[in-house]
Amino acid sequence: QVQLVESGGGLVQAGGSLRLTCAASGRTFSMRAMGWFRQAPGKEREFVATISASGVSADYADSVKGRFTISRDNTKNTVYLQMNSLKPEDTAVYYCARDSGAGYGYDYWGQGTQVTVSS
Repeated sequence: QVQLVESGGGLVQAGGSLRLTCAASGRTFSMRAMGWFRQAPGKEREFVATISASGVSADYADSVKGRFTISRDNTKNTVYLQMNSLKPEDTAVYYCARDSGAGYGYDYWGQGTQVTVSS
């Protein structure tokens, strides 16, 4: 069983920064890509960023490129999302998720952490 626990959300002014952390249990963390997603009120969940199992490669949604950075520490079973130059439209619940590795998408999700950006 895999558990993902996000933390680091909060209230920040536009232009500010936050770092989200996702702590994972289980022995397969280093073998799976990880992702961050977000869901704003009244909107569907959307992709934010993903990082490969080794941490060598990453990909981002166009809306966050140049502002957000995903990283991971496989020795700590942790993935991070550094968010800079935050905008009010970044307000959402942020979720981390584990890629199934089988081409079936993400199979484990955290409970989410709220990020609110005030203007």
